[in-house]
Amino acid sequence: MWFKNLILYRFSKPFEYAAETIEEKLAEQRFRPCGRSEMTSYGLVSPVPNGNSLIHTSGPFLIVTARKEEKILPASVIRDALNEKIETIEHEQSRKVFKKEKDQLKDEIILDLLPQAFCRSSRTSAYIDSRNGWLIVDAASFRKAEELTCTLRKCLGSLPVLSPALKSAPATMMTGWLQQSANLSPSFTLGDECELKEPSEEGGIIRCKRIDLLSEEVSLHLASGKQVSRIALHWNESLDCILGTDLCIRRLKFTDTLQEQSDSLNIEDKAGRYDADFTLMTLTLERFLSELIDILGGEESHSTRPEPEEITETESAEA
Repeated sequence: MWFKNLILYRFSKPFEYAAETIEEKLAEQRFRPCGRSEMTSYGLVSPVPNGNSLIHTSGPFLIVTARKEEKILPASVIRDALNEKIETIEHEQSRKVFKKEKDQLKDEIILDLLPQAFCRSSRTSAYIDSRNGWLIVDAASFRKAEELTCTLRKCLGSLPVLSPALKSAPATMMTGWLQQSANLSPSFTLGDECELKEPSEEGGIIRCKRIDLLSEEVSLHLASGKQVSRIALHWNESLDCILGTDLCIRRLKFTDTLQEQSDSLNIEDKAGRYDADFTLMTLTLERFLSELIDILGGEESHSTRPEPEEITETESAEA
């Protein structure tokens, strides 16, 4: 259950739902498999292996998991079936098939093929840190994260979260780490990978891998005006990651040292093992995120940043 990516959202108001209330509300969006004529299905499942509850809590941390099921219909299969159907009509009826009819035929073919299609399933998890006001989604893209946040919003009525607002531009702070590594706290060390980008919209991009980020080669690119857009970091002998200027943390990997702490507990029960791993992961990320925000220059206070607009379930449906 160890997260592999982190997309960060800040609660603008304290998250104060009781676990029983959340469970009841989330039940409205419990996952069900795709029907015969459905292309996709999305809903909530138990985060715990073989569990039934839609939430799992450990102290101030609460985790939920969504499952997405998609039917796989290769475009080439649809195209071949459509061309065959068009050829048959044009031959037997001696007429040309135009776009509107082609679109209708395509829809009919998809409906006919859906019951025979294979299904692909994926899961997305997110946890709420009510002590520090975070909603953290295990996703590498904001589109995937928004699928889950929209589902939570439908269940809860509103979800007052927004991206963290920092006092300084992440690109400026990250570039400064390569110009003067002393700006990093002792808990952080630079990895051997980064992406450098020219500030202009059409600017060039340089990707560096397996290289000393404090080398003269990298310094020359910085001197020419390029800024860091992604950078590899190690933290406290506990995790490695790639940090982007969008504050999305990708390729998150917890070190063997941390995994050994979990293994030393000798818990064989799957539910017990899940709880132990979840607790260890969230406590580790709590410290990591606190220090990360500090080296990025800190967040704006709530009094100086705009409040997010509340989007209710009804308003979301109308939109």
